[in-house]
Amino acid sequence: MDIKAISSQNRKQINDFISSHWFSTDMVVRGKTIDMTKLDGFAVYENKAIIGLVTYEIDGSECEIVSLDSLSEKHGIGTALVEKVIETATKLKCVKIKLITTNDNLNAIRFYQRRGFDMTCLYHNSIQNARRIKPSIPMIGEYGIPIKHEIEFEMKLPKK
Repeated sequence: MDIKAISSQNRKQINDFISSHWFSTDMVVRGKTIDMTKLDGFAVYENKAIIGLVTYEIDGSECEIVSLDSLSEKHGIGTALVEKVIETATKLKCVKIKLITTNDNLNAIRFYQRRGFDMTCLYHNSIQNARRIKPSIPMIGEYGIPIKHEIEFEMKLPKK
């Protein structure tokens, strides 16, 4: 698996990938707009094309995964990307990694729990506020589930 860090050399390709998968390069999380063009992360490549991407943000001793995409599920792409974030956050002496997903994203809910993340908070009806900032957020998500809530997961990292 060819994994590369986001850098000035691949930033345009990364930004194009983000735009095509997230409707824009802005992500709204807990009512805050995040400019994904400024985030660190890792991409998985196959024949020079991105087939997986994770972006994250370090704030003090916490690391937040902002996005995770895999174009080919059940091939270890998402797992490899999350492991790179865990490795990076551990090197930077972060105490935890957290992330937000929406209530419709059953695949992500399953994925993160199977990799040791714990569900820590439900932000009830928070997507209603997020749509005021980013109206392109769909009303209905995966499996025909109305998108209403944000769910926070976290993984505590071992102290070294």
